[in-house]
Amino acid sequence: MFDAATGRPALFLDRLGAVIALLIGVALFAAPFVTYRANRIVSGEGRMMWDSVPIAMAFGLMALSVAVALVGTLVRHRFLRLAAAVVGLVAIFPAVGYAALFVTPPDNTFARVSPGTGFWLLVFAFALLCGDSLSRMRLGPWMRLAALGLAVAAVTLLLTSGAWNGLSLLKEYANRADSFWVEARQHVLLAVGSLAAAVVVGLPIGMLCHRVPSVRGAILQVLNIIQTVPSIALFGILMVPLGLLAANVPLAAALGIRGIGAAPAFIALFLYALLPVVANTVVGLDQVPATVVDAARGMGMSKRQRLFGVELPLAFPIILTGIRIVLVQNLGLATIAALIGGGGFGTFIFQGVGQTAMDLVLLGAIPTVALSFAAAVILDAVIDMTKGARA
Repeated sequence: MFDAATGRPALFLDRLGAVIALLIGVALFAAPFVTYRANRIVSGEGRMMWDSVPIAMAFGLMALSVAVALVGTLVRHRFLRLAAAVVGLVAIFPAVGYAALFVTPPDNTFARVSPGTGFWLLVFAFALLCGDSLSRMRLGPWMRLAALGLAVAAVTLLLTSGAWNGLSLLKEYANRADSFWVEARQHVLLAVGSLAAAVVVGLPIGMLCHRVPSVRGAILQVLNIIQTVPSIALFGILMVPLGLLAANVPLAAALGIRGIGAAPAFIALFLYALLPVVANTVVGLDQVPATVVDAARGMGMSKRQRLFGVELPLAFPIILTGIRIVLVQNLGLATIAALIGGGGFGTFIFQGVGQTAMDLVLLGAIPTVALSFAAAVILDAVIDMTKGARA
């Protein structure tokens, strides 16, 4: 049996597939599929897959998982590998929702059921096979965006269908639905707002470093030092001057600037974002071919015209790479803002840690990871589009 695309045997021993098969084996036979708790804060009791769903469903899921493991290990065909991974994901997500209803005693409103280690290992294994198959297909930017859109649509359908309503994660969300979207808005505002401010300030600084090499080393060194300061320490450093500013300047207090809250979090994220923006602007402008700049000069273009009409457009993909780094970084760092009253998804994470309620932790952690992943995919696609347009 041969792969028509490559002419090589369609069956082979794939190393990544072997790792995926190992993960699936551990998930099925050594890790609980769900965790049952009598209430939201007590220790949980793991339930294996065959104790979490009806036995016929358990055997079906196990057989399907083993089949996916065999495809990932032995089959080279990219579309077959992708199809196997997608089928596995489509089967496992509704199954864990059904397991929550199956193991919860009737009329028991206090019990909590969470996805167990086995479920997360299966999701990771199937997603790893899916990602590997997509990377081997070398999809263009529009196809990657379409794949992301399909994934978002599938997750939205799962959540709105009620299939997961029995899981404690959705029960935590139901109890905090209004505050969840308030914190989501605050999280995005902190991450995106600080990025926008860093771009407005960082691009001119990067242009200055490119034009005046004598100041480049000093500016980049200062930004490097800021980058090495731990986030908690930087928040603490900013609390004192901002608190004094709010106490002595009524306008600052009226604008919401205080020693705690969103202001120090926003400024800290802004400072962390400056180095990638400035450094990538310098690198991008440095890599513009000198012959192109000379040709523009020979056409009679002024320095300003050359900068905005030639150099910046050619440097834009590299500058956009820095913006991508900053956005993903800020979406993660914004969770720390909750420690100083800045809001965001970190609010749920630290509340969950304080209450030993891990599902509340996941309510903040999962959206943060999802936003970071989506931002990375979207900006990677945009970067590829700009490179294609430049070529």
